[in-house]
Amino acid sequence: MKIGFNSELYMEKQTQKILEIIKKFDNKLYLEFGGKLFDDFHAARVLPGFDPNAKIKLLQKLKDQLEIIFCISAKDIERNKMRADFGITYGAEVIRLINIMKNLGISVNSVVITQYEEQPTATAFKRKLELRGEKVYLHRFTKGYPNDVDTIVSDEGYGKNPYIVTTKPLVVVTAPGPSSGKLGTCLGQLYHEAKRGIKAGYAKFETFPVWNLPLKHPVNIAYEAATADIKDVNMIDSYHLEAYGETTVNYNRDIELFPVIRTIMSRISPDLNYKSPTDMGVNMVGNCITDDEVVREAAKQEIIRRYFNTKCAYRNGLMDMGAVNREEFLMGDLEIRPDYRSVVEPARKKAEESGCPAVAMEMPDGKIITGRRTGLLTASAAAVLNSLKYLAKIQDDVLLIDTTVIEPIINVKQNTLRDKVLRLDLKEVIVALTVCASFNPVAKLALNELNELRCTELHSTVMLYANDENILRKLGIHVTCDDIFED
Repeated sequence: MKIGFNSELYMEKQTQKILEIIKKFDNKLYLEFGGKLFDDFHAARVLPGFDPNAKIKLLQKLKDQLEIIFCISAKDIERNKMRADFGITYGAEVIRLINIMKNLGISVNSVVITQYEEQPTATAFKRKLELRGEKVYLHRFTKGYPNDVDTIVSDEGYGKNPYIVTTKPLVVVTAPGPSSGKLGTCLGQLYHEAKRGIKAGYAKFETFPVWNLPLKHPVNIAYEAATADIKDVNMIDSYHLEAYGETTVNYNRDIELFPVIRTIMSRISPDLNYKSPTDMGVNMVGNCITDDEVVREAAKQEIIRRYFNTKCAYRNGLMDMGAVNREEFLMGDLEIRPDYRSVVEPARKKAEESGCPAVAMEMPDGKIITGRRTGLLTASAAAVLNSLKYLAKIQDDVLLIDTTVIEPIINVKQNTLRDKVLRLDLKEVIVALTVCASFNPVAKLALNELNELRCTELHSTVMLYANDENILRKLGIHVTCDDIFED
């Protein structure tokens, strides 16, 4: 993989920026953390060289000075909203993040359930967290928001929700996904702090869009592709342009809300005198790109992946047609088509020739390897096995998995689990290959190449079953599918 981003420089610049802002206030900064706290694979895909865990490593460096508040919307709990890249609910993601934080020695202050209206599922989630020993706050809708500033900045508005007691200079407010109430929680805390005579500060840490890249830079367009379902649109920050004569990029929600936010902040404290949404940000990503052409190409590929993923989500009833149309518009903006992705046409050609669902994978050296569904293997399993043979320089006709290992697996599937489909999925194949590697040196050679599949590209001519798709994700393979049901 060609590198286009310096992650170490990013960590250094980002840490320095945050520390500078803390000093501007009464040693108390509420930092709204947007995007993914861990496993930011979108950033890693569009900025090759970006460490997907850069944010958490940054927090580890500052852990003696910070504590974390997690926000989750009661509405998202109620509708069981999922984090698409892991296939887990927002509630499960909050618990996962809390566990990781504690293991890293980072202080977790509490969880705030926002937009709370006595939803039974949200109440049950609160109880679940409390039984685990977590402190939970319930925040209801702020009375008067967004237009009645007098009510908002009063004991009937922000003052109505409970004050979250914090003890560290840096309070990171984060969430498992967008629209979780992070900003409202920060503003409420600023109000409570001001009442207590503390001049607390606010800043926003969003990786995308990148404020000092052009509006139509593929990296910024890739952000729009990633948020097509919530209709985020990048825009020139007109407030920043007017105040400083400098062209910067932000997204529509921040720009549209800024007049309200600025008014609210000025009522809370005269020290919160931001002149633009860009002023509120602490994003140093744009200063750490080392090869613009590399990140442009990576971003184009990500936009196409998002297009395929959105089409599949639409077919499964998870998104509307407007999101698909949005993805198509963004590709048209950059004059790229779905077949610009190198593995799409080879997969479709293999499916046409074989009459079966097929998969194509691009190896690190650019070689395209294909696999088709058989009576014994799923197409993904076949393609991965073929890819491992290629990487280990093993001839195509060599059998990697012995029949003495396969037969008991099929027997259990058929006679014990009563499965109707007996072909082996990718996880079963990897387990079988691992068993064979204990006595077959050729199988061991192939197994040793498994990590080399990370960051390779894969396209399937049908939507994959969850078993195969989850394993491909864990292997770090970038997956897309045609929006066709296998059965």
